[in-house]
Amino acid sequence: MERRRPGAIARRLYRTPEWLYARGLGGLLGRRFLLLHHTGRKSGLARRTVLEVMRYDAAADRLLTASAYGEAADWFRNVLAHPAVEIQWGRKRLRRRARRVDAEEAARELLDYARRHPLAARSLGRVLGLETQWSEDGVRGLAALMPVVAFGAPEDPGGTLSGRPADC
Repeated sequence: MERRRPGAIARRLYRTPEWLYARGLGGLLGRRFLLLHHTGRKSGLARRTVLEVMRYDAAADRLLTASAYGEAADWFRNVLAHPAVEIQWGRKRLRRRARRVDAEEAARELLDYARRHPLAARSLGRVLGLETQWSEDGVRGLAALMPVVAFGAPEDPGGTLSGRPADC
């Protein structure tokens, strides 16, 4: 299923949270967005990307987000190569280690997100050109296209994106 990229106006709007973070106003976004500081897999240069937080798991002290553009997203491929990242989340700045969650957990998290944020989930589907039903079967198919990443504590020895599941 081919997903379409947003147009120029949408891309500018999507950059608004990054603009706010750059001016020290990330706290205005609450806990819904984070600014991911990561390293380019080819260039080695510092990169920044704003991501929506699907859920904060307080018990495990980890943030979960999804790659809406799948495995082709640059930030996703960068954290595969360099999982040690820094996150700005509201007014906090955190060192984290990224790992891809397994397909079962990804499906659970996406379904939970759709239940908690039904309007955002439908809007996301429209923006990406995905006509999906937010049912368990529909979300399982979506989880195959939209990997979920957990940003956990940096000292987590299993917190890698090697493809093997690890608990945060």
